[in-house]
Amino acid sequence: MNIVQSSVPPLPAELIAKFRAIVGDKYAVTDATDIAPYVTEERDLFHGRSPLVLRPGSTAEVSAICKLASEHKIALVPQGGNTGLVGGQTPHNGEVVVSMRRLDKIREIDPASNTMTCEAGVVLQIAQQRAAEVDRLFPLSLGAEGSCTIGGNLSTNAGGTAALAYGVAREMALGLEVVLADGRILNGLSKLKKDNTGYDLRNLFIGAEGTLGIITAATLKLFPKPHAVETAYVGLQSPAQALKLLSIAQNEAAGSLTSFELLADIAVDFSLRHGIDIRDPLSTKHPWYVLMELSSPRDDARDALEAILAKGMEEGIVDDAVIAANLSQRAAFWKLRDEMSAAQKPEGGSIKHDISVPVAAVPAFIEEANAAVVKLIPGSRPVPFGHLGDGNIHYNVSQPIGGNTADFMSRWHEVNEVVFAIVLRMGGSISAEHGIGVLKRDELPDVKDKVAIDLMRGIKAMLDPLGIMNPGKVL
Repeated sequence: MNIVQSSVPPLPAELIAKFRAIVGDKYAVTDATDIAPYVTEERDLFHGRSPLVLRPGSTAEVSAICKLASEHKIALVPQGGNTGLVGGQTPHNGEVVVSMRRLDKIREIDPASNTMTCEAGVVLQIAQQRAAEVDRLFPLSLGAEGSCTIGGNLSTNAGGTAALAYGVAREMALGLEVVLADGRILNGLSKLKKDNTGYDLRNLFIGAEGTLGIITAATLKLFPKPHAVETAYVGLQSPAQALKLLSIAQNEAAGSLTSFELLADIAVDFSLRHGIDIRDPLSTKHPWYVLMELSSPRDDARDALEAILAKGMEEGIVDDAVIAANLSQRAAFWKLRDEMSAAQKPEGGSIKHDISVPVAAVPAFIEEANAAVVKLIPGSRPVPFGHLGDGNIHYNVSQPIGGNTADFMSRWHEVNEVVFAIVLRMGGSISAEHGIGVLKRDELPDVKDKVAIDLMRGIKAMLDPLGIMNPGKVL
């Protein structure tokens, strides 16, 4: 993906020295080789450039960085685990990168209040583990949870596989600490579930992708740790059948349905073909699959799951199914799902979409989008999978077998137009959980309410009048 880069004056040596003095010599990176991991990302879609990477170790240091940058009109790009998928964390035009990875402290865990306050650089998996140590659950779960950070999760309003039951990142945060563009610190950390004292400033920064300020810490919601987790892998004929199974599961599970993933056979084939130590859980192939999980505070999840599958079979919805017998088998089911994005890379170019439509519209969307994409590019291979329970489908399109990758990828925006037209007609969103970044920035004004865009621009101008916070992203 080529991003037009503008010419930015080189950063003067005296300014580099001032920034270096804030974080210390060890944490101011200027060597091109050392900077390289911060200006590229894992999908290899975006390639940026930066003269300086700063690695602050405290909120005070982030504040000092922003204050100095504001005084000299130096653009900053906040970065967490660098796992973003829309180019929001990449310095496309020579901006200074502010890496948050050293802000990695868990400041407090309060089981009585069911909260955890942690800094922005805490890796998601570490937050999950620390919650589990006090018999609590932090339910945000993503394929990149071993490297993505809490600050990045909140800045992009990450979704994940448990959003069906627990919501997205926005719904898991009670309060934030944020450094503004001018260096002021907004201390909005709070354990309160009820606080009606004016505007909800927290939600301005969640999902803003670092364009309004830098999240440095957050107070997160914890939940009771489930005593029983049961997982099933199901083979069926179509997304319409999967939708019927979802309805049965929601009726039978009484709130304990935590994940319901829809997987196309081609996505499963890619994982089996290119993943390491991945096996097909079922003995025969099926056109579509569902990965379903129930979590319960009681030991009744197994009975509920068996009842759901039995009813599905009685009604001719479920063709075959297997329930994980132990933790390792459950992990194997999820590994097959989690490897789907990476498994597309060996198949050549992949044009990716992170869309949502009303849950009931998912089968019609997939059918229409498949037909439209293949008509546009004969031989292209739609690879849909994702979170059917909340209407979020990762609608990816792999290049034709034997086709030219560069030629295929050059048609990214053509494919976008076809897919997005169907999404919008169905009342959906062009970005369900990955954000806007630069990848969808130019499409946003065409799909967003005009008044909403005006308000967003006004908020940006008020909080970042100099335009130094992650410029060129979102708006």
